[in-house]
Amino acid sequence: MSCHRGDESAPTRDKAHAGLVRRPSDERATCSPCHADIAANYEKSLHFTTAGFRNGVLPRFSAAEAKTYDAKVFTQSCNSCHATCGDCHVKSPTISGLSSGLIQGHRFVRRDDAKTCALCHGGRVYPEFTGDYGGNADVHYQKGMTCTDCHRPLELHGNGKAYAGRREVAERPSCAACHAPGAESTDKALAAHATHGEKVSCSACHASAEYRGCSSCHLGAGAAAEPMFVLGRNPRKPEQLTTLRLVPTVRDTFAKAGIAQANFDSLPNLWDTLPHNTKKRTERTRDCAVCHDARSKFLTQEGLPPGGSAANQKLIFKFSK
Repeated sequence: MSCHRGDESAPTRDKAHAGLVRRPSDERATCSPCHADIAANYEKSLHFTTAGFRNGVLPRFSAAEAKTYDAKVFTQSCNSCHATCGDCHVKSPTISGLSSGLIQGHRFVRRDDAKTCALCHGGRVYPEFTGDYGGNADVHYQKGMTCTDCHRPLELHGNGKAYAGRREVAERPSCAACHAPGAESTDKALAAHATHGEKVSCSACHASAEYRGCSSCHLGAGAAAEPMFVLGRNPRKPEQLTTLRLVPTVRDTFAKAGIAQANFDSLPNLWDTLPHNTKKRTERTRDCAVCHDARSKFLTQEGLPPGGSAANQKLIFKFSK
């Protein structure tokens, strides 16, 4: 009862439950006596702060709109994805008011990807990983690996530093950490990686199937999704070709909150992505002509999302003659 409090010696249920704390890990002080370092670091982790949601969309707003967003949208909607220790280790997180309940009774579970990671990241990441979306399971999943084989505790719990978004996290997974350049088993692979280097992302060649793109998102109305596979310039590294995913922010996403997104066109709504459906061999690794001659799956003027950001234009890859 040390976590939930109450009175375990009381003779009746009502008395035993007096002062009961339903969600002990909502307060870090509950976990910190036994897990001091983890609890202290977690308060600044992206899983706890959900700062990535806020900082990702903030440049689209005027100063006044940013204040409205913080007051009416972030705290009431986006921040609902905030996760406590118990959401991952005791009870499955609540999504849209629903939870699958305790993971293994009242036992603390170190990890159970299908009941924790999959519920919050099940819109696109997990079903792509397992092959339930797109039809091609990730090679790592087929080999028996799980989310936490790549996403280690230090990344999930935080390292004590408050990050603006996940791409700033030093401990995030990297393909090269396990697949070091120069250690390829064939001359073809060695030559391909040496030629493309940083100019082409790993996913541009090794993403194996279509992935999920969100074509709209409106306060209180949900989002529509559709399969896609698009190659274009990386908005964060314009010199690199990569896979692009349609993100759900459209011009009227926050209209109900009175936010017109004065600077909507300052950011694209196609963003670099790493689909979790990696394969060693794909149509692009088998045949160079798929990209270099057919130019299959590349973003074109005609393929730009209707009503999308003007910044999407910069992501069209210009082929040299």
